[in-house]
Amino acid sequence: MPFLRHIALGAWYYASLPWRRRLARKNGAPITILFYHRVADEHSNAWTISNRQFERQIQWLKQHVELISLEETQRRIRTGDSPRPAVALTFDDGYAENCDHALPLLVKERIPCTYFVASRFVMNQQPFPHDVLAGTPLPVNTPEQIRALARAGFEIGAHTRSHADLGCVRDRRSLQDEVVGARHDLESITGQRVRYFAFPFGLHRNLNANAFRLAHEVGYEAVCSAYGGYNHPGGDPFHLQRFHADPHLLRLKNWVLVDPRKEYRTSPFHYLPLPVKKARTEPVT
Repeated sequence: MPFLRHIALGAWYYASLPWRRRLARKNGAPITILFYHRVADEHSNAWTISNRQFERQIQWLKQHVELISLEETQRRIRTGDSPRPAVALTFDDGYAENCDHALPLLVKERIPCTYFVASRFVMNQQPFPHDVLAGTPLPVNTPEQIRALARAGFEIGAHTRSHADLGCVRDRRSLQDEVVGARHDLESITGQRVRYFAFPFGLHRNLNANAFRLAHEVGYEAVCSAYGGYNHPGGDPFHLQRFHADPHLLRLKNWVLVDPRKEYRTSPFHYLPLPVKKARTEPVT
């Protein structure tokens, strides 16, 4: 981050703290969900942060906010009970290097996390196309690693089979394959129920009303976007909005403690789900 921008952001952060505190006292603190992709020290790119940066962020978060699960996030949204800033951590895609340092750190610190996986790449042990195009076919998680994460207490979530942009998908059969098929893949790997789904890319143009409805119909408990919105007490517990975890700690602090600029400019992107249907009860095989 350029030096002058760093100074300006720091000034804004501290000057706006009184507003942030008043918001939490008056309306309940919005809940921030962060998502990471890859934590590693080699082959840095736009979706990678270093192990040192990740560790610094985790230590700061531990000291200044509650670190909660997506399940607890939903409870607070439903009940309106959000007395202080809280953050839920998530990862997208399924990069193998996350198992070297970042995820063991979360286990050590007993921090909950949801790990969203694009299942076909894990099952076929294929690198992501965007990494191949960049000339760095980075390793993906193995099925054994996903099983180990589930056993360690991580919530494993679906992220489609092929990392598809669902905003472009209109065919019901293709949506079924990506949204429901990915769930079946991951349940076959872990032997556990997959409760959450995250849209790849996750901006407004990448979301799909039919995918929201399908996810609700088949019993997902929530779906996640990724365009940078807060989750307000009393809001929509089915559509969970997320921020990308910026590698610059000051910017992350600014977002996590509720940036008034983001608060005013980000409009919730709601899809009212169909009437609640009874979640499936068949055992996972």
